[in-house]
Amino acid sequence: MAEISSTSQSELASRRQQLRRQRRVRTLQSTWQMVAMAGITGGLIWGLSQLDWMLRGPQQVAIEGNQVLSSENIRSILPIDYPQSILLVQPQKIAHHLETEAPIATATVVRHLFPPGLTVRIQERYPVAVAYFASPIATMPAPSNQTSPAQQGQPSQQQAVLLDEEGAVIPFEVYVSLNSSQGLPDLKIIGMREEYRSQWANLYQQVSRSPVKITEIDWRNPSNLVLHTELGMVDFGAYSSRLAEQLQVLDQMRQLPEQVDLDQVAYIDLRNPKHPLIEMTDIEGIRPAVDE
Repeated sequence: MAEISSTSQSELASRRQQLRRQRRVRTLQSTWQMVAMAGITGGLIWGLSQLDWMLRGPQQVAIEGNQVLSSENIRSILPIDYPQSILLVQPQKIAHHLETEAPIATATVVRHLFPPGLTVRIQERYPVAVAYFASPIATMPAPSNQTSPAQQGQPSQQQAVLLDEEGAVIPFEVYVSLNSSQGLPDLKIIGMREEYRSQWANLYQQVSRSPVKITEIDWRNPSNLVLHTELGMVDFGAYSSRLAEQLQVLDQMRQLPEQVDLDQVAYIDLRNPKHPLIEMTDIEGIRPAVDE
């Protein structure tokens, strides 16, 4: 019994020593892990602190998608105060600024950390017409006993703006300042109204596809759309779905210069496309209309 008791005590002592060694090993391992993590974290913080995450000038901004606007001009209107931390740049704010202050339909701004910089991707707006929005007095229809609106003088006009094919307004001064080397659209529209903009896209598509060249749209009188064409001024009546048919009739009249002297044509009346009329003038004034 004494031997068994002695053996049991020695085994217990050995086990206690083994457990103490295991605890010391685990403690050392935990300590080394903490030291290692602290070292890695400190090294990472130090490394990041050495990086230059700053936008120091426009050369760090790449512009993509521009066809007409120059990259330099786009960079010049970016709302960025240099130098500025790349982390403080607000891409959505920059994109919104470009879409509202420049002829840009959509803009996307992406930040890059390595190396620090921005990529600005844009889709431009292209003006198709110089528009003069009508003043209240210019939108009043003329009395029936007056001559055709095609013969009226220039209306009272507000400041000119530019329209793209969807009816979006492009400020004239902004476009000119950003596109000093680009010409203005040949098409002019007089008497534009805010309520017409929903109809503009369809009107422009039809006008731009017309084989007869159209240089001016006079929309001062809501009851009579007047187009200035290579054949002269043409009355179309109130803008409606008949415009496509009216333009087809106008196309059929392209041989008119071979039949009459265009200098003696006061205007062409296509308000009823099935019965087009040509209003002629002579030295005594306006003569009765002639059926085409």
